[in-house]
Amino acid sequence: MNASLPSDTQAATVKLLIDGEWVESRTTHWQNVVNPATQQVLGRVPFATAEEVNAAVAAAERAYVQWRATPIGARMRIMLKLQALIREHSKRIAAVLSAEQGKTVADAEGDIFRGLEVVEHACSVGSLQMGEFAENVAGGVDTYTLRQPIGVCAGITPFNFPAMIPLWMFPMAIVCGNTFVLKPSEQDPLSTMLLVELALEAGVPQGVLNVVHGGKEVVDAICTHPTIKAVSFVGSTAVGTHVYDLAGRHGKRVQAMMGAKNHAVVLPDANREQTLNALVGAGFGAAGQRCMATSVVVMVGESRKWIPDLKALAQQLKVNAGSEPGTDVGPVISPRAKARIEELIESGVQQGARLELDGRNVSVPGYEQGNFVGPTLFTGVTTDMRIYTEEIFGPVLVVLEVDTLDEAIALVNRNPFGNGTGLFTQSGAAARKFQSEIDVGQVGINIPIPVPVPFFSFTGSRGSKLGDLGPYGKQVVQFYTQTKTVTARWFDDASVNTGVNTTIHLR
Repeated sequence: MNASLPSDTQAATVKLLIDGEWVESRTTHWQNVVNPATQQVLGRVPFATAEEVNAAVAAAERAYVQWRATPIGARMRIMLKLQALIREHSKRIAAVLSAEQGKTVADAEGDIFRGLEVVEHACSVGSLQMGEFAENVAGGVDTYTLRQPIGVCAGITPFNFPAMIPLWMFPMAIVCGNTFVLKPSEQDPLSTMLLVELALEAGVPQGVLNVVHGGKEVVDAICTHPTIKAVSFVGSTAVGTHVYDLAGRHGKRVQAMMGAKNHAVVLPDANREQTLNALVGAGFGAAGQRCMATSVVVMVGESRKWIPDLKALAQQLKVNAGSEPGTDVGPVISPRAKARIEELIESGVQQGARLELDGRNVSVPGYEQGNFVGPTLFTGVTTDMRIYTEEIFGPVLVVLEVDTLDEAIALVNRNPFGNGTGLFTQSGAAARKFQSEIDVGQVGINIPIPVPVPFFSFTGSRGSKLGDLGPYGKQVVQFYTQTKTVTARWFDDASVNTGVNTTIHLR
């Protein structure tokens, strides 16, 4: 692999991938890729021109003609090779990912692994893409379905998972016979590009996978391009809503996984130690920059007595650069993100919440320029406060208190987001009631971040998801294919002539 961390005196220029060639962009608009712990410039990413986006789409369109006819077995073998290469290079990719995104190396390795699981699932596309067959639906008539690719597809990925989310997208799209245009996050594209490089090494043909970089103009060009048939998006609610509306108005299939406000409901009978560990890990891991992070804890009844223990455990977390051993909470992605998080923390204070643990003004020796926010804990929170109504996307955990499970369920269901939720209890009856009545797409029972394995589909709902089909599992095969139904009758010379049939039924 050619890409690597640059020296202090040389920053890498991120390339475009068009028609199998690494291309230096001719744009005049560039942005630095910055280590959020040190402010070191790691690379320069181009904002592709309209001509470059069109060239990438045109390459994908040309490649589609041959790629869609490539045998399923051949496509699967490329995925098998890709998963082996990702395993081989995962530690190196994790080091780059940690440097550009800020998360700990261990968390970066987890980012890669959860994407790798989807690549492994893509290796079974032979069974996932099978159609259906019914013999003799009428006299001598058979009906069967074919699952065929749809054409050129595109993906727009966020900064918080620069390995996992791209691996949710392009492997499943291309293994189903489509070609793909990927737009990684402009904030941390280096690790994504390493994965793309591995895909080419695994045998993805020229033009089947293309990469462009940029901001809103490139996103809009993808959403409105007449050749692109489907757009997959993961990111903020504001951008996701825009993508869904714009691409939908231009006749494309769209899946948009967006913002969240994930609640963990704690019953008094829950395992105390395991629950507290889960809440702190899910609330403050990755500096809270996960769409599935636990950001709200709903203490039910006597479980509110656990708040001092929750605070004490959060205070033990180590804030440092992600590359440093023993780090629990790394920096957030940018100074702008840090400023927004701190502004929301201040809003919580001003609106009357109790700031039990203040993560502002954290100073990390040796990394004084880093975008650090320490674990922050609020209690006395009400549902009209901004720290509850807005997605903070930082290491901030807010605690609400209710008396009963019914109140907790009603509280969660009133929130407009529906990405994930968890219940902590040792009662099977309570768990069954919760999973039945809660109006949230992904539910964990004694699991704080209930992201399903790739055999199942990611199923956020309500304000966290636009589009019917999720980004992996069986649903994504439906998203990246179209169903064709064939009804057939064959005659031989000895067939009996049934005469003219002017009705609509077969006989």
